[in-house]
Amino acid sequence: MSNALRIARGRFGRVALLDMDRPLVRHAHPHCHVLLKVEGADTRFSVRDRTVPLTDESAVLINAWEPHAYEHDLARPKTVILALYIEPQWLEHFRKNWGASHAPDFFEAAVGLITPDIRRLARELAEAMVHAPEAALLHEDMLGRLMVTLIERFAAWRSLPESIRAMAERAPSDFRIRKAATLMKADPGAISDMDTLAADVGMSRAHFFRQFESVMRVSPRVFLNVQRLERAVGAVSDGEETFAAIGERLGFSVPAHFSRFFHDHAGSSPSVFRSVTRFARPEFETPR
Repeated sequence: MSNALRIARGRFGRVALLDMDRPLVRHAHPHCHVLLKVEGADTRFSVRDRTVPLTDESAVLINAWEPHAYEHDLARPKTVILALYIEPQWLEHFRKNWGASHAPDFFEAAVGLITPDIRRLARELAEAMVHAPEAALLHEDMLGRLMVTLIERFAAWRSLPESIRAMAERAPSDFRIRKAATLMKADPGAISDMDTLAADVGMSRAHFFRQFESVMRVSPRVFLNVQRLERAVGAVSDGEETFAAIGERLGFSVPAHFSRFFHDHAGSSPSVFRSVTRFARPEFETPR
C-alpha cells in the first residue's frame, strides 16, 4: 500500500517522500507542485489531458490548481517520489517575482529533463529527510537550493510577474462563482452537494459547472476537495483530533470514507501521515 516515508512542513509548504504503489485520483493543489523520482520503477502522471513520464531523467511540473492524477501501473514495482508543494510567499524570499508561482502558467511544460545537479539535490534532500527527520533548517536550506535550480531551468521567471491585464482576465468576475468559492473555502464540510450550492448562488447545475470551471480552471468538485485536503493535512499533522472527528467536520459521515479520501489525494493513510510528520517535528519549529 502507498504511504508516506517522511513529511517535512514549514513556511515553505510541505515536502512528502512517498512510497507509491497505487494510483491517486484526479486532484489539484493551491501550490506549484514538483514531482521527482528518487528510486524504484519509472512511472507517469496525467496532467490535465496529457500523460507525462516520471523517470530518472524527467521531472513532472504541475502549476497551481492544475488537475492531475497518478497513473501507477499495478503490475510494476513501487516508486519512491519526492513531492514538493511550495508556498509562493516563501519563494518570494529568493526573487520577488517568484511569488507568481501560483500563476497557472508558471511552469511552461508539464514535464522537463532534469540535470545531474537536480537529481543529486533531490536525492540529498530525500536522504536528509530519512536520516535527520528533525533537522528542519537543513531541510529548508536544501529545498531552497533545489527549488532555485528547478525554477531557473523550467520556469520563464524573467518574464514574471504577470501583467495586470492577464490577472484581471483570470480573476473570478462572476459574483456568483466568487460567492460559491468563498462558501467552499469558509466551511468545506458544510457543502452537502453541488446542486444545493448551485441553487444557493442562483444558477442551474449545468451552468454552474460550466461557469465555475471556466473561471476557476478546475471543476467545483476538485475545488472543494482541495479545500478539504488542505484542512485535513493541517489537522492530521498538527492536532490531537481523532480522524473520525476531522472527517466529520469536513463532511465525511463515515470515518472510512475520510481515510480513503485522504489516501487517494495525499498518497498516504492519515495515521501514517501523522506519525511521520510528528517524527520529523523539531523541538523548535521554524516560523510559518
